Order: sequence, then structure tokens, then C-alpha cells
Amino acid sequence: MKTLILIAAALVAAPVLAFAAPAPAWSVDKSASKLGFASSFGGAPFSGAFRRWDATIRFDPRNLAGSSVTATIDAASAATGDKDRDQALPSDSFFAVAKFPRATFTATRFRALGGGRYAADGTLTLRGVAKPLTLPFSLAITGKQAHMTASLAVNRLAFGVGQGEWKATEAIPAAVNVTIDLTARQAP
Repeated sequence: MKTLILIAAALVAAPVLAFAAPAPAWSVDKSASKLGFASSFGGAPFSGAFRRWDATIRFDPRNLAGSSVTATIDAASAATGDKDRDQALPSDSFFAVAKFPRATFTATRFRALGGGRYAADGTLTLRGVAKPLTLPFSLAITGKQAHMTASLAVNRLAFGVGQGEWKATEAIPAAVNVTIDLTARQAP
């Protein structure tokens, strides 16, 4: 009978033990962080950044199961420094911000790759299209401060960024390089 009670108790406790406690929260230092992108137009390279974005981050290298991130990007805040391009980006031909004002990246699965490198498996939603995305990143944590960098190619056409004449890749390549340079402090 004792054995039966121990087995029953173990079965009841197992789901509770398998649930990971949330990792600590981190606050983005926006003045020291940048979300950038780079591509080319007619063979001439250009770069830009999203001026307004935020991220809700819970991360602990020792508790990857309890880690998560949700980044929200104001699509209308894309700026490249070129007046014509900056006016075109919010239009229906590209980000269609009137209908899709925000892009989001949400990840709840993290993998350690060794040497301060990780991968965040999640979903990128851009222009109303949600696709799985793995974000490889490097992270250094010193005390209560973290510095994360990442770079990856995103296929703009998979999200409908580039309509009409801009679907063709002769003028603008399909792959856009996205870079993240983020500094955050652990929340008290």
C-alpha cells in the first residue's frame, strides 16, 4: 500500500516539477540598443533601423525552459535616411503599416550552443504573416547587465514585404539582413 501511495504522489507531483519557474526579467536600455536592417537597391547597399521597438525579456542561461521573449516593433518607425525610401517603407507595397502597424517576434524555446551562443526558436509575425524563425545570438552577462548581438537573413518575400513591381528581386534582394545590438539590465 505504501508503494502505491508513493507512486500516486509522484504522478501528481511530476507535472508540477516539470514546469520551469519563469526566468528573471530584463529591461532594455533603448539608448544603448539598436534594431537594424540592411539590403541594397539596384546594387547600392543601404542600411536602416527601427526607431521604436521594445522587448519583454525573461532569460536565464541556467533556466532556458523558463526563458521567453516578445519583441514588438513599430513598423512605421523604419528609417534609412533616404526620404523617398523612408516614405515608401510604410506603404502597402512594403510594410502596409495602416493595416499591420506592428511586427512581433515571440520565442519560448531556447537552446545553448556553447561559448555564450544561443538560439531562440519562435515566430516572427510581419505584415500579418506568421512564420517560424530561429534567432541565433551571442550573449554576455556581467552582473546585472547583459549585452546581446544577433544577425540573420530574413526573406522579405515570405512575409509579403514587396508587392507589385517590388516582388522582383532584381532591384531589391529577397534576403534582408537584420541586426540586433541590445543592452539590458536585470529588473529588480
